[in-house]
Amino acid sequence: MIQYFKFIALSITVCFLVSCDNTIQAVDLKNSRDLTAAEILGNPDYPGFSYGGYRGKSRDIAPTPEQITEDLKILSAMGIKVLRTYNTSQFPQAADLLAAIRALKSTDPDFEMYVMLGAWVEAQGSWQHGTDHFTGDVKKNTSDIDAAIAMANEYPDIVKVIAVGNEAMVQWAVNYFVYPKTILKWVNYLQGLKKTGQLNADIWITSSDNYESWGGGASVYKTDDLTALINAVDFVSVHTYPFHDSFYNQDFWGVLPSEESLTKPEMIQAAMKRAAEYGASQYQGVADHIASLGIEKPIHIGETGWASSDGAAYGANGSKAADEYKQKMFYQYMREWTNAEGVSLFYFEAFDEQWKDSVDAAGSENHFGLIRLNNEVKYALWDHIDDGSFEGLTRNTKPLYKSYGGDETALLNEVLNAPFKSTMPKRKTSTINRDVDAGEAINVGIYVVSHDSLIPSATNNMTYPSAILKLIPWEGTVSIEMSHQGVVEIETRESDWWGTSLEFQADIGENLSNFKSGYLHFDIRGDSDVAFNIGFQTGRWLDGNQVNNFMVFGSASNNPVSNEWATYKLSIAELVDGADLSDVTGILSLLGQHKAVNKQIFLKNIYYTQE
Repeated sequence: MIQYFKFIALSITVCFLVSCDNTIQAVDLKNSRDLTAAEILGNPDYPGFSYGGYRGKSRDIAPTPEQITEDLKILSAMGIKVLRTYNTSQFPQAADLLAAIRALKSTDPDFEMYVMLGAWVEAQGSWQHGTDHFTGDVKKNTSDIDAAIAMANEYPDIVKVIAVGNEAMVQWAVNYFVYPKTILKWVNYLQGLKKTGQLNADIWITSSDNYESWGGGASVYKTDDLTALINAVDFVSVHTYPFHDSFYNQDFWGVLPSEESLTKPEMIQAAMKRAAEYGASQYQGVADHIASLGIEKPIHIGETGWASSDGAAYGANGSKAADEYKQKMFYQYMREWTNAEGVSLFYFEAFDEQWKDSVDAAGSENHFGLIRLNNEVKYALWDHIDDGSFEGLTRNTKPLYKSYGGDETALLNEVLNAPFKSTMPKRKTSTINRDVDAGEAINVGIYVVSHDSLIPSATNNMTYPSAILKLIPWEGTVSIEMSHQGVVEIETRESDWWGTSLEFQADIGENLSNFKSGYLHFDIRGDSDVAFNIGFQTGRWLDGNQVNNFMVFGSASNNPVSNEWATYKLSIAELVDGADLSDVTGILSLLGQHKAVNKQIFLKNIYYTQE
């Protein structure tokens, strides 16, 4: 979809706002603009941003009306005219934001700001053991929807969109996700209120979710309920995060061999163009799926962003993606593309928020904003300091100023070069047997995951997996990668538990039913003072049929680990506990049930034998 990207600064309209005494007055709608969602979305003169004004490590401390007003003036000075929020009833920020916008409009008829109001939706029993993903939390969800309706009716000149749920359908949101039927119920309810006049007929209803949730990826999401939901919404709001995939799915990331002779800025620019193109490809995946259903529906980007800092997976010891220089490029490329295509983009986000990862200050989730909590304006917005857009504006009563003291050379000296693809560690296996279909029983005697001397061929009794294996860190509790020598390298992070798996990438698991009397082989070394389980998984946790076929390893077990390589041969009969070997989804899995920080484990020569 993207033909090219130009690395240019955005032209942004500068708005100067008069001061506000924060008293809420009635708005004279005759003297104010009152556009509809249909007129706003896709209009490049109405750029959007995700807004969260929380300053503290908990959302229990809401920004004051004065702080929200400061933020609104900054956003307006950037040319932003549409904001996206996430909750209505649980936290007071949305209500305070709408009141602050009305107050500014009452004192300045030229002030213009609209809102895409998010209503939070979650599963019954979310954030605890036994979450029922098939049932929504009726009490909490009803409260947020009802509050959204009340706010939309109170502020019809401001609220133009209601988004039912935020990443509520994507199944990696294991703590709270719901299936499309729950979202559909609420979307239909709101559409019904529009028809009966209980809600403004011009307001648009959507749900804002990951591109896969809208059918742009795995086939597991492409259900009849999703089709019904696509038909029911007024537009589709898609999330795409190339930043996260710079670690988890590196097909697009890194410096190509043909680019290794370029200058550092040229190498980074090429990598960031591919990152933006990758984001556009995920958007296009959703568009293609919707078109395949014979449905015509507007599609906009409800969320994308790029973090400026990270202490782990995306920093110097990971994908090297996080810094202000790359953040600016991504912001500009995405704005340029979406403006040209008539696609609204709610960029995530305007201001850093530290509640998102309150345990780890260095965590990337705390650093997606373009302005820091200490009022440093990151590189993406330096131009607004230079052209005077932010002159006289404050945040927490203090002025804004450039990061790095405005020293571009100092900034560039700290920029991480994107890694060379020729030397990048692997996040998935590349050796597969395309002659075997997933679900078809493996009949040969040796099933090779990764080995330095066992090489399957047409003339021996060996095979590779029938689909790619992705190296998945469960909920980010570890870092995991595979070296070019085939060694799986795992390092635990700061968490109460940790886990990871070489997960089979197909709609059904690998059929290893012929290996029930066989063995799982591997070599292992690592820190000796950590205990964990190792083995394989069958079924799927989300389907309620996952079984861990594990054996205890490490400290205080009969299977010690040390800094020296040791070879193990585990009996599958001893590992299996009522598992269905025709549906092996985690070809090799590890689970630590106790806190273990910065512990290392290495595995190699992984394979299964029938005897």
